[in-house]
Amino acid sequence: MYPVSTLDVPLSLRLPKKITKVLHNADIVTVGDLLMVAPRRYYHWGRLTPLSSLREGEDVTILAEVAGAHLVANRSGSGVRLEVSLTDGVQYLSATFFAKSQFKLAPIERLLVPGQSFLFAGKVGAYRGKLQLTHPSFEGVDGEDIERIASRPIPIYPVTGTLTSWAIARAVGMVLDHLDDSDVPDTVPAVIRERQRIGTYAQCLRRLHRPESDEDYQQARRALAFTEAFVLQVGLAAQRRGVRSIPALASPADVPLVDRFIQGLPFTLTDTQRGAVDQIGADLAGEVPMQRLLQGDVGSGKTVVALIAFLQVVAAGHQGAFVAPTEVLAEQHTASLRALLAPLGDDAPDVRLLTGSTTPAARREIAQAMATSAPLIVVGTHALFQESVRFADLALVVVDEQHRFGVEQRASLRGAREDGRGVHELVMTATPIPRTIAMTVFGDLDDTRMGGMPAGRTPVATYLADAANAAWVERTWARAAEEIVQGRRVYVVCPRIDASDEVADAEEEGARPLASVEQVAAYLRSHPALAGVAIHELTGRTPSALKVQIMEDFSAGRAPLLVATTVIEVGVDVSEATLMVILDAQQFGLAQLHQLRGRVGRSSLPSLCIAMHRHELTDAGRARLQAFASTTDGFELAEADLRLRKEGDVLGAGQSGTATHLRFLSVRRDEALIRAAKDEAEALLAEDPTLRSHPDLARTLRQASDGQLEWMQRS
Repeated sequence: MYPVSTLDVPLSLRLPKKITKVLHNADIVTVGDLLMVAPRRYYHWGRLTPLSSLREGEDVTILAEVAGAHLVANRSGSGVRLEVSLTDGVQYLSATFFAKSQFKLAPIERLLVPGQSFLFAGKVGAYRGKLQLTHPSFEGVDGEDIERIASRPIPIYPVTGTLTSWAIARAVGMVLDHLDDSDVPDTVPAVIRERQRIGTYAQCLRRLHRPESDEDYQQARRALAFTEAFVLQVGLAAQRRGVRSIPALASPADVPLVDRFIQGLPFTLTDTQRGAVDQIGADLAGEVPMQRLLQGDVGSGKTVVALIAFLQVVAAGHQGAFVAPTEVLAEQHTASLRALLAPLGDDAPDVRLLTGSTTPAARREIAQAMATSAPLIVVGTHALFQESVRFADLALVVVDEQHRFGVEQRASLRGAREDGRGVHELVMTATPIPRTIAMTVFGDLDDTRMGGMPAGRTPVATYLADAANAAWVERTWARAAEEIVQGRRVYVVCPRIDASDEVADAEEEGARPLASVEQVAAYLRSHPALAGVAIHELTGRTPSALKVQIMEDFSAGRAPLLVATTVIEVGVDVSEATLMVILDAQQFGLAQLHQLRGRVGRSSLPSLCIAMHRHELTDAGRARLQAFASTTDGFELAEADLRLRKEGDVLGAGQSGTATHLRFLSVRRDEALIRAAKDEAEALLAEDPTLRSHPDLARTLRQASDGQLEWMQRS
C-alpha cells in the first residue's frame, strides 16, 4: 500500500462547482494538478503613485477605492465595457475593461465592489481629455499590509480558453488556505533535500504561488526542477537495474577470429574506435546485459566497431541481430559487413538480410538458419520485430540510429531468448547528443563517444550560398558537372518531393515554393552544364525494389547525380560521392544538415557541401546555418544546436511541457542539477534497490510510469 496524498484529492471536494468545471476543461482535475500550474511570470507592483501626479504614458501602481462600476454597451454595437470609477479620497480616475459580452466581464464586476480598496497597475492613457487605465492588473488589499503586498511578487498564470490568470490565482489561494503541509508527501528524501538545500515539497509549492520575495520563487523553481530530475534519474536507474538483473550469455573477449579480422582490415582502427571496442568487448565478456549507447560522428567508423562486437559473440557460438531504420540502410549494412568479412574466407560468419521485401522463400530459409542455433548475423529492418521472427541463440542486438525505434520494439528483441537470459544491446547514433540530453533521456544506457575520423578521410569543406545570387547558383551546377567529369558522384537534396507539395507550402507560407525533387530534377536535366548526365530521383515514395536499383546506378556511376529528399541522410555510403548540394537549407535542422553533409567525404577525395538558402532568413535560421558552416565536428554542433533551440524542440514533439510532466526542469539550463540528481538517484538505489524505505518516491514512480517516464521511449 502507498500513502494517500492530499495532492490526489479531486478539486470538486475543494472548490466551487463552477470553477471546478472550468479547471476540468483544462485537464486540471486534482489539487496536485492545480498546484503544478506554474506562474509564467511574476509581476511587481512598484512604488505607489498618487492620482494627482499621474501622467499619460506612464506605467503606474496606485492604491484606490472603487467608487462605482457600471456596464456600458459600445456604440458600435459590438461588445461591452465595464467602466470603474476609482478614487484616493481626493481625485478620481476611470479604469475600463472591454469584452465581447457582459459574461466575460462578470468575474471582474463581482470583484470590483464599490467601497473596496485595490492595488491597480497599468499604463496611463487618455480618452476625451481624461486620464484612464485600460485593463489594469489589480489585487484586493482590504485589511492587509499594503506595503507588504506592494513589495511582493504577484504570480501571473498562463491563460487558456476561458481560464484567466485571476481565476487560477483565486483557485490556488483557496486550495492553499486549506492545505495541510503534513499531508503532502516528499518525493525527495529528507537527507537528500538537506544536501541539495531545498525545502519540503509543500514549502516549495507555497513559495511558488505565494512568494514574499523573488528569492522565494526562484528557490522554489530550482527545488521543483531538482525533484523532476531526481524522479527521472531514479526511474532510469531502476530501468537499468531491472534489465541488468537478468544474467546474459558471456562471450570471451580474447578471440583469435577478432584479432585476425582487425589485422586484415585495409585501414588502422583509430584510438577512439579501439577504446569503443575495448569497452564493448568487456561488456560482452560479462554476464550483466550490456546496455550501451555508441555515439560516433558521421563517418567515424561505427559499423566496424559493431562488426567486431558481432564477431566476439559469433565466435562464442551465438547469434546477432543488426537493426537498421530503412531497407536501403539495411542493404548497405549487409553489403558492407560481407565485404569487411571477406578476408576471413570460410571462417567468416553467415550474414543474412531480412526486410519487408524479403521473398517468402528466402524468409523461410533465414528462419530455418535462425532456429538451428547456427552462429550468424541477421541484418534487418522493423521486420526483425515481428512475432514470427525467432532466434534460437540471440546474444547481441545492435540498433542503428536508435531514435527511429521505440523502447518496446528494442525490448522485444532483448527478450527474444526462450531460456529467459538477457541479451546484450548496443544502440548507435551518428547524431551526437549533448551530454545533458544523454543524461536526461538516455540515462539507462552507458555512453561511449567516438570522435575523429578514420585515417584517409578528409574534412568536408562547407559553404553557404544565397539562392538569390544567380552567379553562385550557376557556379554550383558547373561544379557539379566538373565532379562528374572526374568520375565522382553528386547529391542534390530538396525539402519536398513534388510540385503538389510545393503549392501547399507556398499557400501556407505566403512565399515562393520550396525546392522539390520533381522540379529540380527536371530543371537539372535541361541545364546546359549537365547535358548528357543521367539523373535519378529518390524519395520516400520510391518503391523498395526501385530504390535498390537507383542506389546501385548511383554508386556505379551510371547515374552520377542523385536528386533526393532526406531519405539519404542516414548511413548511405558511396565513397565516390564528393559534392552535396542542399537546396532551401534553411528548412533543415542542424542535426539533419550534418547528417546530409556526412554522405560525402567518405574517402580520401576532397569533398564539398554547399548549403543554398533563401535570401530572406530569420535570425534563428541564419544562426543555425552559420553554426553548420563553422565546424564539421558533430559534438560541437550538438551543443550549438542545444543552445539555439527552444526547450520544446530539444526533447522533440510531444516531449516537453505537460506531455512529459517536465514543468520546471530545463535540459538546456540545468546540467549541474541533472548531474546532481543522477548521482543522488544512483546512491539511493544502491542502498535501497526496492525503495522499501521510500514509499513516497515509489508511489511517484508508479504514477510516472504512465506519463513522465513514458516519453523516454524515444520513438
